[in-house]
Amino acid sequence: MEKFKVFITRKIDQMAIDQISELCEVDLWPGDLPPSREEMLNHAAGIDGILCLLTDKIDAQLLEATGPQLKVISNMAVGFDNVDVTAATRYRIPVGNTPGILTDATADFAFALLMAAGRRVCEAAQYLLDGKWQTWGPSILLGADFRGATLGLVGFGRIGQAMAKRATGFEMRVLYYDPSTQPVPGLNAQPVQDLDELLAQSDFVSLHVPLTEKTRHMVDAAFLSKMKPNAILINTSRGAVVDQTALYEALSKEQIRAAALDVTDPEPLPLDDPLLSLDNCLITPHIASASHHTRTQMAEVAAQNLLLGLQGKPLLHSVNPQVYEEKP
Repeated sequence: MEKFKVFITRKIDQMAIDQISELCEVDLWPGDLPPSREEMLNHAAGIDGILCLLTDKIDAQLLEATGPQLKVISNMAVGFDNVDVTAATRYRIPVGNTPGILTDATADFAFALLMAAGRRVCEAAQYLLDGKWQTWGPSILLGADFRGATLGLVGFGRIGQAMAKRATGFEMRVLYYDPSTQPVPGLNAQPVQDLDELLAQSDFVSLHVPLTEKTRHMVDAAFLSKMKPNAILINTSRGAVVDQTALYEALSKEQIRAAALDVTDPEPLPLDDPLLSLDNCLITPHIASASHHTRTQMAEVAAQNLLLGLQGKPLLHSVNPQVYEEKP
């Protein structure tokens, strides 16, 4: 039996690669950096399936270059803004993702950023390294309190809800704004009908929205001006949700207290970016889901989505299930 031809755009967990290799002829990109556009087009030609990452742009041009035999796109991520789902659906190609698996790891990290920015952990470490620590002082590096503070969640999907659970353990008040989500019983979180209301009341604002045309640069100068002066912004969603020029202005003028970002636009962020010059801006290299267990599970689900799609079976998780509907 002839094997399916698949392209895996980066080295993932070996068990997942081995599982795929049983049914497929695997073209595995060997580099630590993503394949270039030209390399993507060359390697995609003639394949039956692709397992890609959020760093890989899968658009109509690439689908056309791949050929009509393409059966499935398996994206090893929850978000899928890197895939032109409309084009894939037009070609009746299912697009898989890996939701749920990284919820806890991402929420853990988002809360870690919240605490690190609130208590100025990285500033304090640099203060020591710079030789500024002379003695204990009653007003050195004062930070925020968590107990009794208000956490505002913009977006209340799986990760937002997991953040609410963690905040409850710190006796925080939790508000959330998400018109697409019904109230969730059992969670100590209060919905608000208006985003401005959330911003006006929140000491911490954490972003948990997908990147769409509606949410792109949602956090702009107007958004930031409505936050409390002592508020802290946390972003573990997508970098382009935040207008980074507006954020720099707000932070440099101390319009808000601080920000903690695990995602930026672009990625990686150039070392001469103004945000990196600010003591009150903590930036990490998109590692919210970077735990051993989480990344292993993501790879396994992405592999299963790929193999199911190759065999014409419904994916474990598909972002365009309409491809399975009968043609009119």
